[in-house]
Amino acid sequence: MNEIGRLLMIAGAGMFLVGLLIVIGGRFAWFGNLPGDLVIKRDNLTIYAPIGTMILLSILLTIVLNVVGRLFR
Repeated sequence: MNEIGRLLMIAGAGMFLVGLLIVIGGRFAWFGNLPGDLVIKRDNLTIYAPIGTMILLSILLTIVLNVVGRLFR
């Protein structure tokens, strides 16, 4: 039963951090406009592929999850 409580605390902290990023994320004009983010605009079509942003978020989340995993080991 102790493991379920720990899992719920981690999930709650994760949801809090995601919400915090959403609230604060609007203040960073560069977020989503990094080098490597592709924007293709045609007449009636706009394709946006934030590849640079996805790579940055992947690296940051990997670091955070590794640190959290080592704390609860």
